Amino acid sequence: MARPPSTEVNETFLREVDEEYRRDKVRDFFVDNRVFLISVIVLFFAVSGGWIWWQSHQRAEAGRQVEELAAIFQDIGAGKTQQAPARLDAVAENSGDAVRTTAIFTAAALDLQNNNPKAATAKYRSIAEDEGQPDPYRQIALIRQTALEFDQLKPEEVIARMKPLAVPGEPWYGSAGEMTALALIKQGKRAEAGKLFAAIGRDQRVPEILRGRSIQMASSLGLDASDLLNERAQ
Repeated sequence: MARPPSTEVNETFLREVDEEYRRDKVRDFFVDNRVFLISVIVLFFAVSGGWIWWQSHQRAEAGRQVEELAAIFQDIGAGKTQQAPARLDAVAENSGDAVRTTAIFTAAALDLQNNNPKAATAKYRSIAEDEGQPDPYRQIALIRQTALEFDQLKPEEVIARMKPLAVPGEPWYGSAGEMTALALIKQGKRAEAGKLFAAIGRDQRVPEILRGRSIQMASSLGLDASDLLNERAQ
């Protein structure tokens, strides 16, 4: 059954009124809130621009830090080391993690060169104890710290420190294993030390200089190292 024409006209008229009302409400909203909306837009562009500037500034600052570190290395290579510690401290204070850590390692090496192992040990300890540093940095710092403190530490302290690293396949197995074996000798465990030295000598992943030294130590502890010497010669 067809609907009366008047009803259709009324519904069409109501839809038009409703649409016009909604358009007016949208227009009124923008008019009434134009100051707020303009402020939001300005703030958005300000924040976006600030973020872009900050990123650019950070990249430029990192570039300057690397350039300063390179200049320090150049001066150290030329024998100009007098101002290097202060410059390295400044770089370490104001740089990102990688540059900062490199600066500390370099400063520690200078401390050793200047016969100041106590200062070098403190620097290595600061890296080893910094949980924000990548593991390889912390591990090598711990090895260097322990090597400098070796004579003052109890053998069991050395063994405990080196235990996670003195494992075949670990990057610092040779150095950590060597200090562990030396600590075992201090404890009077010569047979265990000799076996560990022999294991290091057999490991092809260990640097050649460490393998050679370990083979000599194994031999001095009464192990027949002839097979190790033959393997090394091949």
